[in-house]
Amino acid sequence: MSEKTRYSDEELEEFRKIILEKLAKAQKDYDEMRQSMMNKDGNNTDDTSPTYKILEEGANTLCREETGQLAQRQLKFIQNLKAALVRIENKTYGICRETGKLIPAERLRAVPHATLSIEAKNNKKH
Repeated sequence: MSEKTRYSDEELEEFRKIILEKLAKAQKDYDEMRQSMMNKDGNNTDDTSPTYKILEEGANTLCREETGQLAQRQLKFIQNLKAALVRIENKTYGICRETGKLIPAERLRAVPHATLSIEAKNNKKH
């Protein structure tokens, strides 16, 4: 029996469901981060004494910067998940872009946007 070169339509559908679930959660998390950065919750320093106001504003700025970085990472994750959906449509999903072999299903279930097998990923480190 020859080595499998692509996932079946049923397997691709399983991966699509996993990706759509992760995409919905990622989008929700991203939206919450954006809301937090826009400070729509009204948690500001207008009613605090001047002594603490400077410290709170500094902490708020740092928190916003960290949230901004997390939001950027989340946006990249969302883009990677959407790209994985395109690969499912093209029936190229799960094929390592370095080796051309199938990425094991266990890896794709854990990291559904993966484009490299563990073997190829480890080779890049060296």
